[in-house]
Amino acid sequence: MRPEQPESSEILTVSPIGFVRTEARTRIEAPRQPGAAAGVRGRIELFPGRHFEHALQDLGGWDYIWVVFWFHQNRTWRPKVLPPRSTSGRKGVFATRAPYRPNPIGLSALKLERVDGLTLHVEGVDMLDGTPVLDIKPYVPYTDAYPGARSGWLEDALPSAGRGMSPADPVSRYLIHFSASAMEQSRWIEAHTGLAIRDRIVAILSTGPAPHPYRRIRPDGEKFRLAVKEWRVRFQVDEQNVLVEAISSGYRHSQLAEPGNDVIDTHRAFVKLFPH
Repeated sequence: MRPEQPESSEILTVSPIGFVRTEARTRIEAPRQPGAAAGVRGRIELFPGRHFEHALQDLGGWDYIWVVFWFHQNRTWRPKVLPPRSTSGRKGVFATRAPYRPNPIGLSALKLERVDGLTLHVEGVDMLDGTPVLDIKPYVPYTDAYPGARSGWLEDALPSAGRGMSPADPVSRYLIHFSASAMEQSRWIEAHTGLAIRDRIVAILSTGPAPHPYRRIRPDGEKFRLAVKEWRVRFQVDEQNVLVEAISSGYRHSQLAEPGNDVIDTHRAFVKLFPH
């Protein structure tokens, strides 16, 4: 006999209080976790006319905030998923932080840089532009952090971890090095586009440079290529060391030869300065 469900379990209605504004437009562009989004800044813009300016009072004193949001580009859910850090196959979605959930609700701890009217300037953004925000709460270190908590299936990849030990990323951290030319190219990109491309490269590759479709890494001969937005990053791996050799435009020469917008013009100028 099936237990009777309370009436409140039938339908729950939520409404966004605002939206995320960031450069990432597609799921493949979004970092997988806030920890992989170092240097990725964005804004949370709350709706006017709802007294949210009063609700934001006193929030500026917190370094981090919990942001509850809606995975608006997900239409289905999966009972089992394959997380990037799994070393032992698929896992139940409730044992992961994958976006493919029965109710596509996300939760991220973001660094709060400042509150400007109804706009929250945040860092470590792992959402897409236009993500609906459902709620905002302060991150309280003494009650929200449990350093000795177990890490479930993640401990399978870290045999030394156990009860009472601080959690650690099971993926060995790689050391990221930039060639002189790659450093010069990254500085040019940052100066002309505002994209913190070095931070993005380090955040992605330091957790593992192996080819992965979601992380936009693929083999390139005996080396590898990473896609960061419209840019392509060529690198090689030697044990735990990753050498970023060069950065190039992801646009084809035929695309750069055609009249374009400001983005195309920027890439055209880059290719003229750094031909490859």
